[in-house]
Amino acid sequence: MAYDAFPVSRFYVTAGGIGRAVFTELSGLQIETEVFEIVEGGNNSYVHKLPGRTKVSNLTLKYGFTRSDKLYKWYLDVALGKKVKTHNLSVVMYNVNGKEVCRWDFADAYPVKWIGPQFDASSNAAAIETIEFAHSGLLD
Repeated sequence: MAYDAFPVSRFYVTAGGIGRAVFTELSGLQIETEVFEIVEGGNNSYVHKLPGRTKVSNLTLKYGFTRSDKLYKWYLDVALGKKVKTHNLSVVMYNVNGKEVCRWDFADAYPVKWIGPQFDASSNAAAIETIEFAHSGLLD
């Protein structure tokens, strides 16, 4: 049985209010379950380890600065205390032939941090923005 590794460069992100967007980098695909240790009296050979609360990380997305300011305006609504609009957010990974191989769907995502481009007069690099999303967890 052969196992193929998929390239990390083939992904798209979709969100209700912004449609499909191309990002240069995504991080934060992480789920972690706390572990509670219980020591049983008279048992010195091991400690019971039981699962506790599971938490998910925020998603951080980087993208080239464009004329579209939908993400920035969405974040400003949150920052200025206006009604927080949440959207389900999906990360879709593709193989080299453009076929979907994996999808992660997140519930009730909204932006919680925005970082503008870093300017350097001696550089030719693309202007990159960063936006971070909180969410309520993965959908089934």
